[in-house]
Amino acid sequence: MKVHTRFLKSAAAPEHFPPPGAPEVAFLGRSNVGKSSLINALLGQRIAHVSSTPGRTRTINFIELRQKPESLEPDLILADLPGYGYAKISKQISAEWPKFIEPYLSERESLRLCVCLVDANVPPQESDRQLIDWLQHHNRELLVAATKADRLSSNQLNKSLAQLRREHEVEQILPVSAKTASGLGELWRSMLTAEGTTGGRAVE
Repeated sequence: MKVHTRFLKSAAAPEHFPPPGAPEVAFLGRSNVGKSSLINALLGQRIAHVSSTPGRTRTINFIELRQKPESLEPDLILADLPGYGYAKISKQISAEWPKFIEPYLSERESLRLCVCLVDANVPPQESDRQLIDWLQHHNRELLVAATKADRLSSNQLNKSLAQLRREHEVEQILPVSAKTASGLGELWRSMLTAEGTTGGRAVE
């Protein structure tokens, strides 16, 4: 899908969040799950910083998405949240969580979908399960996507997805790859058809 992007702002406190407006889709995942690479592949341009250093994203970064560049208002806003679960930064992320991450996820009126990224190449992680449970408890619409799916054979991927579904107690997990673009079309469709977003506008 061709999309026009504009970096809106970064925020590390609720008072710095942009005013609620266009529907928002939040991307969450463990550090080094490939979140920035996936966002860049999804948008077709390098807008999220890719780093070999876990935990580089320390703020919520808001990105406006438009299908038509002349549109005054964005069709969607993508919210790139800080990674979690890496030993060296887990304490600081835990400290930051109640300050601005939890208020965003639990109270943000314009948040329509949470895309939780898990790594298809590693066993199910307790931190991922805790996040999924937390979002379900707060009645957030949720999509779980398994990144780096291209690194596994078809048989290995099927086994990984089955294990992830079982351990995280979700019915479906979408396999995606930033490298091959596998699954990105379906990810776009999920974003565009989430309740309260674009009402099922066709993906171009």
